[in-house]
Amino acid sequence: MKDFVAACVQIAITPNDVDANIQKGLTWLEKAVREYEAELVVFPETITTGYDTGLSAGELWDLVDEAPGRITGPIQEKARQLGVHVVWPSYRRSGPRGAVYNSAILIDDQGQIAGIYDKTHPAPWERQDGGGWALVGENADVYKTSLGDIGMIICYDGDFPELSRLLAVKGAEIIIRVSALQRSYDIWYITNAARAYDNHVYLLASNLVGPDASGNYGFGHSMILTPIAWRLAQARGTEEIIAARLDPDPLRYITWGSKSLQNFDHLEDRNLKLYEEILKEARSRFEPGIRFSRKEEDS
Repeated sequence: MKDFVAACVQIAITPNDVDANIQKGLTWLEKAVREYEAELVVFPETITTGYDTGLSAGELWDLVDEAPGRITGPIQEKARQLGVHVVWPSYRRSGPRGAVYNSAILIDDQGQIAGIYDKTHPAPWERQDGGGWALVGENADVYKTSLGDIGMIICYDGDFPELSRLLAVKGAEIIIRVSALQRSYDIWYITNAARAYDNHVYLLASNLVGPDASGNYGFGHSMILTPIAWRLAQARGTEEIIAARLDPDPLRYITWGSKSLQNFDHLEDRNLKLYEEILKEARSRFEPGIRFSRKEEDS
């Protein structure tokens, strides 16, 4: 990993207006590079439409496009012109009408798509087999870039320690969490800090601010955390950019500002044999207020 500046762009969208949101994204991308000298710019979840569009899967499929395609083309060209890496999240088509994923799209500094991650834990109401609009992603990869090795997760994914651990085991130095999170700040901060600290990775968390088409309101507070869970930057609940320089040697000391050497490694020190029982179906012993039933997807 190299020494570089990473930025999170936190903006409000115009619900379901893909072209307007792309144009706004271009403006804020230029601002992040010009004012912060960012080499990696991260946008929030579903930046082209907003999270809950109020549309069926078929209608959402009509609204968006494949990647690469209309939802990424202008951002790819701007990334090439500016020489910057961009994480551009959007719903995207995949296959026949109604096949839609909630995706994070990594664009490199040459304007090429370096990787696409599809949300592997859509919220219960979001996933198509629960009556929602998005398919469930099946892969979680780490992408090698000139900045470092990057893994991506999306919003509710951050509630599942296993996913971020998988990315860390695969070699991620940076995990990017794009979100339209509407729960409490405490949950947002705790899960971000835990995923950074659990796995000794940088965690870049970019959250939408403002309403979507269904009136859900993102509260912002994007943040950048170190592998020892120190907050390098945090946004407010308004449109703004945060940025921080990422040190390629972040685990040398046990806490920020200390000269006491770090003397443990959360990956190396795992007791693997103990975890063999984790991979089985389970439910909380406590019942949620609403439990969404799952139906088999049409083959």
